[in-house]
Amino acid sequence: MSFPQEVKVGVLGATGTVGQRFIVLLSGHPFFRIHALGASSRSAGQAYGKVTKWKQAVPVPKGVRDMIVQECKSNAFKECAIVFSGLDAEVAGDIELEFRAAELAVFSNAKNHRRDPVVPLIVPLVNPSHLSIIPHQRSLQSPALSKGFIVTNANCSTTGLVVPLAALEQAFGPLELVVVTTLQAISGAGYPGVPSLDIMDNIVPHIGGEEEKMEWETSKILGGLTDDGQGFDLHEKSPLRVSATCTRVPVIEGHTEAVSVRFTQRPPPSVGQAREALEKYISEAQQLQCPSAPEQAIYVHDEPDRPQPRLDRDFQKGAGVNVGRLRECKVLDLKFVVLVNNVNLGAATSSIMNAEIAVAKKVIDV
Repeated sequence: MSFPQEVKVGVLGATGTVGQRFIVLLSGHPFFRIHALGASSRSAGQAYGKVTKWKQAVPVPKGVRDMIVQECKSNAFKECAIVFSGLDAEVAGDIELEFRAAELAVFSNAKNHRRDPVVPLIVPLVNPSHLSIIPHQRSLQSPALSKGFIVTNANCSTTGLVVPLAALEQAFGPLELVVVTTLQAISGAGYPGVPSLDIMDNIVPHIGGEEEKMEWETSKILGGLTDDGQGFDLHEKSPLRVSATCTRVPVIEGHTEAVSVRFTQRPPPSVGQAREALEKYISEAQQLQCPSAPEQAIYVHDEPDRPQPRLDRDFQKGAGVNVGRLRECKVLDLKFVVLVNNVNLGAATSSIMNAEIAVAKKVIDV
């Protein structure tokens, strides 16, 4: 696949933890070039290095440190072909709509537009085909748009879940039931996040809104488009029920999930058949040779005590999903453990890979 030599991009919410991860990943990107940074009015007009509480394991990239931060207004980003949004949900909604109306392609990590019936909710290792709704999304705006659109990526815990589910559905047909319990890292709460007295030596068995998001997002992602191509069928052709329990644990990065599934197909696949399907699963991002795509979408561990966040979250630069402990479930059919890097594939890497796919499929004119 041939990609362009340079595509100018902007980052909204650039001083936050997701925005910082966008900057780290984009600073070494083969063709995306950071052209503009956006943040609140408190930071606007100042050098990025002076206004950012940098929380990454590498220094602020030299080319970014002295860039002047802009307010999140579309005029400052008009030379960008793509804008990545790491904005907090409290402000993301209206800002992203304004950028879309200004004919900018917005790839958002925020939750605000995930439920929009014409905005694709894309996990790049699962459902890039949903990009085909973008012409319809553009046509509904007043006036109709020629370039602007919004694409969202999923909740970080949903992202890890749906990749192995997609592989299993591709091989064996629709799933009927999914039960998942998450052990989610504190970085998923942003900065400053969960108070230390609440999380140290503790597990918090509630994350507001998280369970509901996992339950409905899974159906939107794994479902297809409606027959007219103007909406999402939400897995209604073979209804999928998802039950999620979400907890916060004292881990910095890496969401672990214990998953049990029941297939519509009877008898269900064996453990060996399921393992083969997971290992052979290839995503469209890999087929298009997107720079941020992992070599393996799903890595299946043999060890009985893997995956583990500290050992496995950075494998393949956190762009793939780790699966382990694949075994028979005596209540449903199969059960396994999933690990996803919640800040990379669960956030910034997904948006960047979604944009790479859009460039490859010529959804974006660059």
